[in-house]
Amino acid sequence: MPVCFTTLMAGGLAGTTVDVSLFPLDTLKTRLQSAKGFRRAGGFKGVYSGLASAALGSAPTAALFFCTYEFIKASLPHGADPTGSGQVMVHVAAASLGEVAACLVRVPVEVVKQRTQATHASSSLNTLRKTLASEGAFGLYRGYFSTVCREVPFSFLQFPMWEYFKRKWSDTQGHPVLPWQSSVCGAVSGGLAAGITTPLDVAKTRIMLAKQESNIATGSIMFALQSVYQARGFRGLFAGIIPRTVWISLGGAIFLGVYDKSKLVIHQVVYKDSMDAPR
Repeated sequence: MPVCFTTLMAGGLAGTTVDVSLFPLDTLKTRLQSAKGFRRAGGFKGVYSGLASAALGSAPTAALFFCTYEFIKASLPHGADPTGSGQVMVHVAAASLGEVAACLVRVPVEVVKQRTQATHASSSLNTLRKTLASEGAFGLYRGYFSTVCREVPFSFLQFPMWEYFKRKWSDTQGHPVLPWQSSVCGAVSGGLAAGITTPLDVAKTRIMLAKQESNIATGSIMFALQSVYQARGFRGLFAGIIPRTVWISLGGAIFLGVYDKSKLVIHQVVYKDSMDAPR
């Protein structure tokens, strides 16, 4: 129970810290990827539009991801060589299943957040009401498949790299990495994964922001990518790559660093309290 509680609390704290502190970068990225164009989607105005939905959804999303990630990682055998391909595949499987679970919360939050970011005159609550009135509850899950298809390759790249960098650094210095070192590993792995998967993020954004009756709203990733390419070329597929890479590099540093640090502190507190409790 303490391990599950530690993971839940550390993941929630890490997710909230990142989403709130780096929210303006996320807004700029969304507007760069919008079919309206950056200026018509709001430009640099109201960069905190949609913050309420992100703040409310970040903790349960991150907590659900890390609970699933740690559970799967602990449940699967690591193979004959704990530092070889068996270990990598465990991290890939754990991260991928963690993202599938987390998207159950992340997608409704993303739909409300991104639509509010792209219509900065609105608010998260108004966007939620409008979505429910026009599309029903299923409207909140538009783009679920495209989000999973973005998150799984991203985690496929980020988490094995994060674990690999930490292990190598740990082996080099002869002791486990410190939280700040975990942050550096998270920044590098997150930035690399973010740049590579930007086209999938563009497709996800277009699907979530598309008008209900449009072809893109059907959720086809390939159709969305083709539409973007036809309209804006190769550059359009990587729209928002700079704020996305910076956001996720900084976010990876904060997210994974805060997660490791929080997990350590919470575990120590819970363990100490359980040892000090009267028997």
